[in-house]
Amino acid sequence: MRKVLAAVLLLAISMSLFAGCFTMNHVVGDGSQGGAAKQERQWYALWGLVPINNVDSKAMAEGATNYTVKTQYTPLDFIISIFTGIVTVQCMTVEVKK
Repeated sequence: MRKVLAAVLLLAISMSLFAGCFTMNHVVGDGSQGGAAKQERQWYALWGLVPINNVDSKAMAEGATNYTVKTQYTPLDFIISIFTGIVTVQCMTVEVKK
């Protein structure tokens, strides 16, 4: 019994250490000019199928015509989702850099 528990624990730790993080970059105009960045979290229910809030990247850019939008699933998002995943809620980070 202890061997099975140890194997399950090792598998759980391995899965959390090797969780995939991904990033999507969208360039608007000429892209970021090295200005300020704003971050917000996008929340989803049913494991990412239903958006809970609306993160508007154009509003985050505050009228800028050249900016970069980076949507990513970071290690912090993974940790948050461990706890919120019980109720099927996940999150992602959206960053707009002017």
